[in-house]
Amino acid sequence: MSMVENEDLVEVVRREQQLLDPTIRGSGQRVRELLHPDFVEYGASGRTWDRATVSAALSANPRVSGKGTDFLPIALADNVILLTYRIEGTAGSLRSSIWVKDSGSDWRIRFHQGTRSMAKE
Repeated sequence: MSMVENEDLVEVVRREQQLLDPTIRGSGQRVRELLHPDFVEYGASGRTWDRATVSAALSANPRVSGKGTDFLPIALADNVILLTYRIEGTAGSLRSSIWVKDSGSDWRIRFHQGTRSMAKE
C-alpha cells in the first residue's frame, strides 16, 4: 500500500502554488523551507539552478510570469509525488516537479523543470 494519501496530493499542489505566490517567493526563508537541500531546477531558459540560487533569484524578483493551471499530482512511490502543470501567460511553459517527504520532514520539492510552450491547445 502506498504511503501517499489523497491529502498528500492536495498538500503538494498547495505548496507548489505557494511557490507561485509573489509574497512567498519574496521570502527567502519560506522558499528554502519548501525546497529540498539537494534541490535542482532545469529552467525554461536552459539554466541550471540549485536551492541557494533559486532562493536568491526569487527574493530579488518575486514576480510570476503567468498563472498556474492544470495541476496534476501523481504518486510515483511511497513519499514521492510528480506534479505537472502549466503556466499560462506571455511566457507560457510546461512545468514538472518532483516532491519528496523524507523521514521527519514535510513535503519538499527535490527537482523542477520548466519548458517553454506555445498557447494551450
